[in-house]
Amino acid sequence: MTTHVTNEVSFRKSVNLTVEMAIATLDLPEGLAYYIESVDNVYQIRFPVKIKGKIESFIGWRAVHGEHKLPVKGGIRFAPNVNQDEVEALAALMSYKCALVDVPFGGSKGGLAIDPRRYDEESLEKITRRFAFELMRKDYIGPATNVPAPDMGTGPREMAWIASTYKAHKMDDIDHMACVTGKPVSQGGIRGRVEATGRGVVFGLREFFRHPEDVKMAKMEGGLEGKKVIVQGLGNVGYHAAKILEEEDGAKIIAVLEYDGGILNPDGIEIEDLAEYRKNNKGIKGYPKGTYVEDSSTLLEEECDILIPAALEGVINQENASRVKAKLIAEAANGPVTFGADAILNQKGVVIIPDAYLNAGGVTVSYFEWIKNLSHIRLGRMQRRYEERQNAELIQAIEASGTAVSENLRKSLLQGADEIDLVRSGLDDTMRMAFQFIRERYWSRDNVSSYRIAAMAIAVEKIANNVMEQGVYP
Repeated sequence: MTTHVTNEVSFRKSVNLTVEMAIATLDLPEGLAYYIESVDNVYQIRFPVKIKGKIESFIGWRAVHGEHKLPVKGGIRFAPNVNQDEVEALAALMSYKCALVDVPFGGSKGGLAIDPRRYDEESLEKITRRFAFELMRKDYIGPATNVPAPDMGTGPREMAWIASTYKAHKMDDIDHMACVTGKPVSQGGIRGRVEATGRGVVFGLREFFRHPEDVKMAKMEGGLEGKKVIVQGLGNVGYHAAKILEEEDGAKIIAVLEYDGGILNPDGIEIEDLAEYRKNNKGIKGYPKGTYVEDSSTLLEEECDILIPAALEGVINQENASRVKAKLIAEAANGPVTFGADAILNQKGVVIIPDAYLNAGGVTVSYFEWIKNLSHIRLGRMQRRYEERQNAELIQAIEASGTAVSENLRKSLLQGADEIDLVRSGLDDTMRMAFQFIRERYWSRDNVSSYRIAAMAIAVEKIANNVMEQGVYP
């Protein structure tokens, strides 16, 4: 039986409390600290749509946090329980996330209170286009002002509808494709965007395991190979993170949690096989290659090396935190560990790689897509063949000296970087550099007690410096 926790703070308050702890490690003017903590503005929208001959009313929000840099950036989620508090919290997190990984955006987030599974594609398109139009009317969509992206319940299809709606009403905007990111590649999207958040999680974990001192702090040693991993949520983020960890890093995925239950297999789960079963059977219940657990939340408490919450916020809270046995929690979702749970886990010695850093892969690659749309040219188009010719000449020079070049090396050198190669390279560099700054702040400051506080302090400091350098006007 689950005990309901009554003293858990809201998601928005949880973010603010973390920010306040980070601010306490800095020397900021009080008024500036209050400004950084606050959301700039929130737009609530209520609109009707005729669905199958019946009028339905919908409510949604778009919050903006941190217009110190424009455009502001952040996803749009379609979920039945989304609310203004959640949207504000996510907008704030996006602002800190962008600052932390040096992506030149402010933070924003949108939400529509809807269960997309209840609607067919035609109805969902009508609802999405109307929501986009309502946002446009108040300048909450535009390549220079506010750029949405996919989030829970949305994907490339919805982003294509939004971009099309914007174009229809802003035909004179030559940069109309940059009004939204996460689009299909054929509609101005970028290769590697769909996998970006999940792959960013993996890049962040790889960088963590490059530092033996940090790995030892998590009561582990060595690299990712053979590490036992539990993944909560097999959506876009969880699926790609688990698949890459399994196939490229040799990690063992021993449990997967989903809305209809969980699968446990200490010998390892083949993620692609489970994902295919889930697609064909509308869920993971009945999957034959593991033990089915009806209450999947209990699997959060299984022994493992790495726990990856990759779905909703607040899944690790004051009620279950004391029973979590993971050595390392990698926050692939936004806010999966509550403020109260964070204190309990820190006291237990559980290391947490925070969401503000670890799931920044999505906005990083969205930035690359935005640049691509503004420049009107795909990445790699100008230099790929030039690189191939240069490398061919290098191989000829090496072989002329009497040194043989292996076939594998020849093949690698003679293939210039394509768009997805450049995207993955840029993402890898971003995640490496950001973690190095976080760990430097953590290990060098006595008043910084966790990676989370280190990451937030860096983000807040960058935003504060940006605001002060611009000047504060009356």
